[in-house]
Amino acid sequence: MVTQQYKDMLQGKSVIRQLSEFATARGAEIGYENVFDYSLGNPSVPVPQKFTDVMIDMLKNRNPMELHGYSQSQGIPSVRQKHAEYLNKRFGMDYTGEHLFMATGAAGAIAHAVRLVSQPGDEILTFAPYFPEYGPYINLTGAKLKVVPANTVDFQINFDAFEEMLTEKVAAVLINTPNNPSGVVYSTETIKKLAAIMEAKQKEYGHDIFLISDEPYREIVFAGVDAPYPSKYYDNSISCYSYSKSLSLPGERIGYLAVNPKATDAALMSAMSAQISRGIGHNCPPSIIQLAVTEVLGETADLSVYETNMNLLYNELTSLGLEIVKPGGTFYMIPKAPGKDAKEFSEKAKKYDLIIVPCDSFALPGYVRLAYCIDTEKVERSLEAWRKLMKNEY
Repeated sequence: MVTQQYKDMLQGKSVIRQLSEFATARGAEIGYENVFDYSLGNPSVPVPQKFTDVMIDMLKNRNPMELHGYSQSQGIPSVRQKHAEYLNKRFGMDYTGEHLFMATGAAGAIAHAVRLVSQPGDEILTFAPYFPEYGPYINLTGAKLKVVPANTVDFQINFDAFEEMLTEKVAAVLINTPNNPSGVVYSTETIKKLAAIMEAKQKEYGHDIFLISDEPYREIVFAGVDAPYPSKYYDNSISCYSYSKSLSLPGERIGYLAVNPKATDAALMSAMSAQISRGIGHNCPPSIIQLAVTEVLGETADLSVYETNMNLLYNELTSLGLEIVKPGGTFYMIPKAPGKDAKEFSEKAKKYDLIIVPCDSFALPGYVRLAYCIDTEKVERSLEAWRKLMKNEY
């Protein structure tokens, strides 16, 4: 019999994908260059030339079996060790290669992390606004995602609600900083307070509560913004990283999880992740991509365009009267919808070929998300459409 659960999921199609498809169809009518598509968070800057050069050199000069053969289930040992050394140097940690597991992006890392530290029936907390795919990531493991209401003043953590929801059933807390969709970066003060509360609750309940930190936007942090490494402040932590944004490699599906060496059973978790892979068909990302990203550790694409785009939009939209908590990173921002109806605002914006996403699915009704990972020239041209929208409709 066909599994009803997945059939039912077909009815919950992503609003982001629906709007992206609308933008594509509209582009076929009027030229996509005339559609101001802020729907999809797809990196818009090219990969670093150094990465391209490394790939070409490897294909020309390395043993094809090394590049295209299977690696160990945990990832290539030299890759894991070099990542550990890089993280130690950058963040003052004590990782070894045995604390690293190579994964298919941050999504693959989270899929393993959740299974490492929870069992069916456990609760995992996250904070609104949050990436909607956390729902299937977690709920399909048998654990239950619970969402802490947003702190809409500054989109740091709503600690009062968090402490109330941090019950004995909670096995892990999932954070995303810099955050999709708000663009806000959790401060050192926020991370320290979060860690202190979790440490106290671990002692009170007599069991581990893990911190899973989703960090695909780690490198996209704007000038002067405080951006701590969460694992530095909490022992039972797992960092989940992706090169999709930092190197503009979303299609290559490469990332890792790094288990804090001070965590419970830290030395076992990479090997345990390999066993998890047997059950979910992960079977390790491509060898050539593992090797290539390791040759460019510390390199990024030219990420400065995102801060340029953010400032253009933030300055214009706030001057038009929209309320926005200024992003500290990523390539997203979430204006508050005038009239407080985000779906209505999104529909009205379509009339001006502005494609923006209501944040209802991010657990933040009344706001819209803008993914400003588009050409700066197009951002600049969109400003007149924003002016017309606000003048004519509001």
